[in-house]
Amino acid sequence: MNSIIQKIDLALPYEISLFIKREDLLHPFVSGNKYRKLKYNLVEFEEKGYDSLVTFGGAFSNHIAATAYACKEQNFNCVGVIRGEELPRQINANPTLKFAQNNGMKFEFVSREQYREKDSDIYMNYLKSKFGNCYILPEGGTNENAIKGCEEILNEEDSKFDFVCCAVGTGGTISGIINSSFENQKILGFPALKGDFLIDEIRKFAKKSNWDLVSNYHFGGYAKVTDDLIGFINSFFLETKIPLDPVYTGKMVYGVLELINKGIFPFGSKILLIHTGGLQGVEGMNNVLKSKNKKLIVLDE
Repeated sequence: MNSIIQKIDLALPYEISLFIKREDLLHPFVSGNKYRKLKYNLVEFEEKGYDSLVTFGGAFSNHIAATAYACKEQNFNCVGVIRGEELPRQINANPTLKFAQNNGMKFEFVSREQYREKDSDIYMNYLKSKFGNCYILPEGGTNENAIKGCEEILNEEDSKFDFVCCAVGTGGTISGIINSSFENQKILGFPALKGDFLIDEIRKFAKKSNWDLVSNYHFGGYAKVTDDLIGFINSFFLETKIPLDPVYTGKMVYGVLELINKGIFPFGSKILLIHTGGLQGVEGMNNVLKSKNKKLIVLDE
């Protein structure tokens, strides 16, 4: 399935042309990179006859919401191991968890200390003893099947672009994009998290070296925002009618436009942005912003 490409009609210097691939429109509830990452994982789940799918995420995880709905569509049992032992009392006030629960996901709430051990053999064995014949999908959905799905983001039509830019969470989406990129292209990833550990994660899956990370647009770290970022997201929507999320794509677009204005991209570059979805998380972020008397993110006129 190919997503539409939309030209971003902004006044840009250096004869730069900017386009965005609307992966967020692939599916109303399993949008963007989550659609790609889940595709082949759910195929393997069904082919091998697992009883339940077990995966991991935080309170506002796009992956948790998407997995819940995708499993509901396929009539698969699913369990979310959720970081934060205080959250069971907050489900009704949390739009992501409420959505996942309403779509059939069962929850296993754990402390942050326990969550850090989620990839250990001891914890894997515990999950298998509790949930039986279960398919364990990593946090963010990144594994070989996810990379295979994300390799389908780019197609022949995209070979005309000099640069392809995307947000980076666990490294799966950019790895797939790198693998299916064209010889003339440079792939730029904009991490939503602090730290350089993502380089090693991407190297596990990426088969080419035509990529780099731009690591100074995380705005303080994962799920951290500033007034400047929120103002940018709202003004971008006002000018283009394209909604952005504040955790991933909003930060990436902010970074790309700043780099364009600084003259970092060569004259006449054709740049493709990948919109990886994540808009379901805006409601939760707005709840946080509202509690702090901050300006809210606007997604409609």
